[in-house]
Amino acid sequence: MRKRIHIRRRTPSPGSTTPPSGGTARWVAVGVLVAAAVVVPLTTQAQPARAATGPDGGDVIANLFEWNWNSVANECTSELGPKGYGAVEVAPPQDSIRLSGTHPWWEVYQPIGYDLNSRMGNAAQFAAMVTTCHNAGVKVYADAVLNHMAGNNNTSTDSYGGDTFNSSTESYSQPGYTSADFHQYPGNCPNSDLSIQDWNNQTQVQDCDLSNLEDLATETTHVRQTEAGYLNSLIADGVDGFRMDAAKHIAQADMAAILAQVNNTTWTNQRPYVYQEVIPGSTNSALQPAAFESNGSVIEFTYAQDLKTQFTGDIANLKTFGQSWGLEPPSASTSMVTNHDTERNGSTLNYKSGASYILANLFELAWGYDVPQVYASFDWTNSDDSPPADANGYVTDTDCSNGWFCTDRNQGVANMVGWHNAVAGQPVANWYDDGSNLIAFSRGDRGWIAVNNESAAKTITVATGLPAGNYCDVIHGDLTPSTGACTGSTVVVATNGTATVTVPADDAVALYLPTAASGTVGESFNVNETTTYGQNVFLVGSIPALGNWDTSQAIPLSSSGYPVWSGTVSLPANTSIQYKYIIKNPDGSITWEPGNNHSFTTGGSGSGTLNDSW
Repeated sequence: MRKRIHIRRRTPSPGSTTPPSGGTARWVAVGVLVAAAVVVPLTTQAQPARAATGPDGGDVIANLFEWNWNSVANECTSELGPKGYGAVEVAPPQDSIRLSGTHPWWEVYQPIGYDLNSRMGNAAQFAAMVTTCHNAGVKVYADAVLNHMAGNNNTSTDSYGGDTFNSSTESYSQPGYTSADFHQYPGNCPNSDLSIQDWNNQTQVQDCDLSNLEDLATETTHVRQTEAGYLNSLIADGVDGFRMDAAKHIAQADMAAILAQVNNTTWTNQRPYVYQEVIPGSTNSALQPAAFESNGSVIEFTYAQDLKTQFTGDIANLKTFGQSWGLEPPSASTSMVTNHDTERNGSTLNYKSGASYILANLFELAWGYDVPQVYASFDWTNSDDSPPADANGYVTDTDCSNGWFCTDRNQGVANMVGWHNAVAGQPVANWYDDGSNLIAFSRGDRGWIAVNNESAAKTITVATGLPAGNYCDVIHGDLTPSTGACTGSTVVVATNGTATVTVPADDAVALYLPTAASGTVGESFNVNETTTYGQNVFLVGSIPALGNWDTSQAIPLSSSGYPVWSGTVSLPANTSIQYKYIIKNPDGSITWEPGNNHSFTTGGSGSGTLNDSW
C-alpha cells in the first residue's frame, strides 16, 4: 500500500488535560481514565462454510432456553443486537402437552400440533418477536421437534394451545395424524414394546420410540409434507434456521426429503441454517455425527465434554484443541459449553460450575473453532424443574436477577462476542501457557486474550501480536469502538507487541482492535533523541490509543535504531490528534519534550510515518 508522509504543524497545548508547552517541565497527568480503543474477548478462528452469519457478519448464537417470546424480543433489542450476536435460538414454538400440577421443562419437547400457541406465547407474539429481533440485526433459529409427538405414557389430554389429541390411539387433530403416520411393531420397529434396546442398531434408533415418544413415520409422504408445512409456516414468520431436535433418530434420507420442501428464508432469501442434535457414541458409522452432515451442521457434544475435562484439569492442553481431538470439521459443526440436557446429566460445565463456566465461554468465543453458542437459561434444583411460570405453566418474563442465569449478559461474555466478530478469519498465534491453568494467545494481529483458571492472580509479559497502543480490557470494561471510550481498565502494548498484564484469579483479560465504522490506520512515529543510561522514550497524546495524556498509559518506543526511537500505533482514521514525546527517567520522574504539541490528522486508510526531532 502507498505510505503517507504527514506534514505536521505545531499548535498550543489545549487546556489542563494536556502538558504545558515549552520547557522541560515535569507535568503530572490528571487522573484521566484512558478510554482505550482496543480490547474485546476472543473470537472464532474462521467462519465455517455453512456458518450462520447474520446481516452484520456475526455468527454467535445466543441459546435463550425457554425464554418467552416477549423476553426474547426485549433481549434482542437491549443486548443481543448491540453486542453483535448473530442469532438467537428459541424453544420449540409448537403446541405441546400440558401435564397436571407440575410443568417440567420437557413438556415443550412433546408436540401435540404445529400451531404456534405454546408455553412461551401465542402466534402473534412469536411473529412479533421475530420481527423485533430482525430489526435489531439478529437472526432467529427455532428448535424443531420432528421425530415424534407426545408420549404414549402420559395420562394428560391437555395442551397449551388447546389442540386435541389421544396419544394412546395415536390421534392428533391439528396435524391430522393417525396411527398410519407412526412407526409400528413389527413392520418398522422389531421390538414389541417399541423401545430402543440396541443403540447401535440403525433400525431401532430411527424406527422405534425414543423414551416412549410416538415415533413419526418420516418416510411417508403425509408426514414429510406436514412437517415441511410446519417449517414453512415458521419461515413465513421470518425464522432463519432450525435446531433439529433428536435428528439422530430420523433417517438421513427422510430429513433430506423434508428439507427439500422447505422454502428459502424471507429476510435474506437464503437456505435456512440447519444444525442437528446428533449425540455421539454409537459404534455404527451410520449413527455417528459425520453421517448426518449432508443435511446441515451437527451440534458438537464432544467439544463441550472436552472443555469440561480441561477446565477441571489443565487448560494448557487446549493448545492443540481442534479436529485432531476427534471433533467434527469446523465447517459442519456448532459448538457449545453446555445445553439443557448436558447441564443436567453432568457431562459438561454449567452455571453451577463457578468461574470455570464463564472462562470456558470466553475461551469458546476466542478460539473460534466453529459457530459458537452461548447458553442462557433458568435456575434449577431438580432435573425436571419448570422454568419460572404461572400456575398454568406459561413461562413468565425473564428476570436475570431472580430465577434465571443470563450468561449472554455477563460483561466479559457479551463483550467477547464483539471480540469474536472482529478477529474472524485470523489464525491462533502467540500461544503462551504456564504448563497448567494459565494460557494466552492472539488471533492474528486483531485480538489477544489471557485466561487464568487458577486460584491466584498471575502477572505475565508476553507477545500479544497487536500493534502498539492503549487497549481496553473488554472482560472488565465496555468499549465504544467508534470513539475508543472504555469504562474499565486498559493495557499498554509496547512497540514490540508485548504487554505486561496481571490476570486476576479465575478471570481473564482480553484486548482487540475493533472494526469501527471509521476504520483504523497504522501510524509510525520516529523521534531522534539522545538519552542517558536508564532513560526511555515514550509517546503520549490526546486520544485513548495514545493514553489521553496520561503518562502511565504512554506507549514505549523501541531504541533498536538509536538515537532514533520508533514505534507503530493503530489509530482511528480521519481523526485530528495531538501528541508529544516524554522521557521516563530512572528515578521515576517524567521529562516532557519542549515546545508546543505536535498535531496531525490521520488518513482514511493505509499507513503513515511521522519523523520528529526532540
